[in-house]
Amino acid sequence: MWKVKPTAVGEVGAANGPASPPRTLAGMATGNDTHGATPGTDRGPDRTAPGLAATIALYGLARVALVALLAALLSLTGVPVLLSILLGLVVALPLSMVVFRGLRARLDAALEESGRRRGAQRDALRAKLRGDEGPSEDQAEAQPDPGER
Repeated sequence: MWKVKPTAVGEVGAANGPASPPRTLAGMATGNDTHGATPGTDRGPDRTAPGLAATIALYGLARVALVALLAALLSLTGVPVLLSILLGLVVALPLSMVVFRGLRARLDAALEESGRRRGAQRDALRAKLRGDEGPSEDQAEAQPDPGER
């Protein structure tokens, strides 16, 4: 059978190349997954901003918690449970726009960053398919988005 010589982290193995950190679900969910990124390059996501999936999950959980809180308060006042859940849903929509303004701004920023990053990746892929070198990341950020006319 195959015998693999164990190597230290960062040491170049026989066929494996440099050791890379394992991918984790938490890293992928928060956008902090840098698997495949070359060390020393700024290709990874911004470490200060949470990832898109984590922001969506947080905003969704906050909205569900608000509906549950409103439904519980209505149920305690004697309103039937089904009616309190429906009223909680109706009241939570406009209330969440005011209460969770900061979360919505964070979600908007995460969506914008994700769209910008996907657009840059799409442009680079199209350039590769055409056989062009493609714009560097600095040039891609300086060019306006064609959809923003």
